[in-house]
Amino acid sequence: MKIAYHDIYTHPLPEDHRFPMLKYELIPAQLLREGVITAGQLFLPAPATADTILLTHTAAYWQQLTDQTLSPREQRKIGFPQSPALTLREMVIAQGTIDIALHALEHGIGFNVAGGTHHAFADHGEGFCLLNDFAVAANYLLHQQHIKQALVIDLDVHQGNGTAALFANNAHVYTFSMHGAHNYPFHKEVSDWDIPLADGMDTATYLRLLEDALPALINRVKPDIVFYLSGVDILSTDKFGKLKVTQQGCQERDEMVFRELKKHHIPCAVAMGGGYSTHIRDIVNAHCNTFKAGISIYGY
Repeated sequence: MKIAYHDIYTHPLPEDHRFPMLKYELIPAQLLREGVITAGQLFLPAPATADTILLTHTAAYWQQLTDQTLSPREQRKIGFPQSPALTLREMVIAQGTIDIALHALEHGIGFNVAGGTHHAFADHGEGFCLLNDFAVAANYLLHQQHIKQALVIDLDVHQGNGTAALFANNAHVYTFSMHGAHNYPFHKEVSDWDIPLADGMDTATYLRLLEDALPALINRVKPDIVFYLSGVDILSTDKFGKLKVTQQGCQERDEMVFRELKKHHIPCAVAMGGGYSTHIRDIVNAHCNTFKAGISIYGY
């Protein structure tokens, strides 16, 4: 099993920034400490090339990122101040997702400690996302003819609006999103299948909706690979999530996804997505549970 991780994932931010960047350092450390993974399973992705990125993002936007010419308004929409290091970070994350997807095609599953940057559009970024790593990876696999059909299962509490828009007219990538109906982004794009969730939804209701959807989804799409965005901002402890899913329920969600995919011999590339619980241990524990579920079910 391969896990994409690089020190550049933990990018320095202004003091009191609301994005929990430290989690990218703590997740692999906890997995190693608990003996869930070994150091040999971690690998350092190289930055994605411009040619690869331009399969998904516009040349004008890519030029802005490389020349550091995003306007103050564009930077505010993203939520991070621009810097060459931030652009490089996103390039490394995108290549990490490509690498784990290629590994999953051969070995069943692969993980990226970061990724799930689903609010990035072809021509702009927003919501802490500059480059859309799932879109970059899916387009790369299609371009290289490694796959014919991809499925994005996005279970972050926030709709993958960038991903939905990027693949709105692409029959080779099917987008599925279960997300808060009244949460960011407040203007939703149209995925191939959206399930909006009511504020305050409990664990049992959430899991029942997902359990009903997954078999129909797999039967409808018959994907060669699934890109799974396992955001943990569905937790009741999340500051922005508005749902009432427990830690156990979040882990059961991951197990449900992995069991369904494994049953149908579908490779899975997993990225962590969001999580904004008050205590970072709740975020890290939930992300680590995703790794534990995938490792257990895929038989590593």
